[in-house]
Amino acid sequence: MTGRELLRLIGAQVCLHATMAGMRLATPLLALQQGHSPAAVGVLIALFALTQVFLALPAGRFADRHGLKRPMALSAAAASAGVLVALLWPSFTAMCVAALMTGGATGATVIALQRHVGRSAHDNGELKRVFSWLAIAPAGANFLGPFAAGLLIDHAGRAPADLLAFRVCFAVLALLPLACWLLVRRAQELPASPPPAGAAPTRAWDLLREPMFRRLLFVNWLQSSSWDVHAFVLPVLGHERGISAAVIGTLLGAFAIAAALVRVALPVIAARVAERHVIFTSTVVTAAVFAVYPLLHSPWSMGACSVVLGVALGAVQPMVMSLLHQITPPHRQGEALGLRLMTINASSVAMPMLFGSVGALIGIGGVFWIVGGVLALGGHAVLGLQIGAGDHKA
Repeated sequence: MTGRELLRLIGAQVCLHATMAGMRLATPLLALQQGHSPAAVGVLIALFALTQVFLALPAGRFADRHGLKRPMALSAAAASAGVLVALLWPSFTAMCVAALMTGGATGATVIALQRHVGRSAHDNGELKRVFSWLAIAPAGANFLGPFAAGLLIDHAGRAPADLLAFRVCFAVLALLPLACWLLVRRAQELPASPPPAGAAPTRAWDLLREPMFRRLLFVNWLQSSSWDVHAFVLPVLGHERGISAAVIGTLLGAFAIAAALVRVALPVIAARVAERHVIFTSTVVTAAVFAVYPLLHSPWSMGACSVVLGVALGAVQPMVMSLLHQITPPHRQGEALGLRLMTINASSVAMPMLFGSVGALIGIGGVFWIVGGVLALGGHAVLGLQIGAGDHKA
């Protein structure tokens, strides 16, 4: 894959993901302005991830059958249509529909792009490099979408945050998926990878019978849970320490920036280091940071921990994606990506509720220590991520 084509695909993911990220900021603000309760807003935000849990596997199978362009065209159409529903009928129900459609479209886009990019790589070194670059897209989108939406809501209407401003915001966000499709439509479709002749019908859950796939999914879940616990627990811990909301936001921003920057440097690192060594180092560093975090009171020291944590966790996803493409047969890679995305999104819905319950019992700092302990115990699973000669035949 040429650098120019990869850049177009990164831009395509940024455009569609930014649509969801912008809607995730705009719709809760509009719902609150209309008088809906915080509980209703929480449901609205959860809907952005809910569709990805249920559509991930069908989207993966669809990508295995149809490649890149058809899934991307349908995703772009669904995302634009969802935003237009909220534009034309700015009610709470319409915003829920928009959340479901943009969230599902984003998940399908991620699967189709990751499958295409992984199959375009010619060797393991290129796998790590292309996934390192592709992993920059969500970070860019999570900045671009909310930033643009916030500016439009504040300045596009007759008064700050009036209904006209929200409608202008929705109109602009509805155009981003069209830009996504324009960037993808020139991509070269790869030949299909049919299953071997005479192969028995398979189900997605059959992938879990393979020890290496189960191990990789468990390791990815550990890292994803660490990401979730930091995003959930840090605001509560900062509040207990008397830290202002602006400073807590800065700490979370430092984490996100560090996670994005390490992915810029990762292609150089990945060319020299095996995937499992990067993941193991990340696991050890994350466990150590979680052991120290609850003992800190200064915003500066907590900020340093956030940066270290962002570097450690930001390096993991490209390595996981590289390994997944090595151990999964070509005709089932979309299915494997869908199963991974479903697992991660289901965890992101469930884990904050578990963290809150545990924190209420033992204190919020104890959540860091428990997750850090689980990470330390899970280090053995990371060391077992050794790709053998037959693993990719599973």
